[in-house]
Amino acid sequence: MIINLRGVRGSIPVPGPATVKYGGNTTCISIRTEEGDWIILDGGTGIRELGLVQIEHLPLKSFIFLTHTHWDHIQGLPFYAPLFIPGNEIHFYGAFDPVYQKDLQTILSQQMEYCYFPVRESELKADLHYHKVREYEKIQVGSATVTPILLNHPVLNYGYKVEEKGQSFFFTGDYEPAANIYNPDEEEYEQYQEMVDEQNKSVIEFIREVDVAVCDAQYTVSEYASKQGWGHGTYDSCLSLATKAEIKSLYFTHHDPTRTDEQLDIIFSDLLKRSDLPSDIELGIASEGLEIKL
Repeated sequence: MIINLRGVRGSIPVPGPATVKYGGNTTCISIRTEEGDWIILDGGTGIRELGLVQIEHLPLKSFIFLTHTHWDHIQGLPFYAPLFIPGNEIHFYGAFDPVYQKDLQTILSQQMEYCYFPVRESELKADLHYHKVREYEKIQVGSATVTPILLNHPVLNYGYKVEEKGQSFFFTGDYEPAANIYNPDEEEYEQYQEMVDEQNKSVIEFIREVDVAVCDAQYTVSEYASKQGWGHGTYDSCLSLATKAEIKSLYFTHHDPTRTDEQLDIIFSDLLKRSDLPSDIELGIASEGLEIKL
């Protein structure tokens, strides 16, 4: 399979001279399987350019897996050109919102109401299908298998593992590793810690020995101190996860919108100088346009 990073920015698009190297589009990853199927993870603004590439292969069938429905992961969908072309078949996969009791079609349709967008979902020309994702339920897309796992974030969020012919790829979406909300001297601490340990262990086992992982590292450790509970990881939390799961290649993504290319270079350079860095993991900063072949 061929993996292309189409958008690697978190929260909001940030085009401009300070983000040219790594990119300013929000989250989107495309995967082309060996059989030619299109698997798309998230529909941030990076999906717009992907759609322009795909219309060279009409008619097409796309399988779009949404980690969650925060704006930076769906805001590119109204500009995804294949939606407007008859004969295309688009499958959306994502979670039912248990808080507001909305299914995926309702959530995505509301983004295209007239007060937000000039074209309604009902006016799109492609053949649209909506599917509710369930944790660990395997979804077959041609020769590839996509498996979701629930990950910690302020809204229901799935990470996705994609496997094809012995090769594997994992994307966290937005992910903040679970942590104990109690102090060690509180009586609830021990029981809650058992739950946290079990949850973190399940993630490690789910992605053990995947070939490539793209993980949410929006913050440095010092930044995270004031942003705990916002739902995002750090470079250190990603490294810890990759080391424990024996991942072969790790790319840091969901770059903070305030982060310039120069700042990302400095963070990565400092990271590579660390004495505790695992020697058997290939590391990289996710950049828009990066192609990974497995």
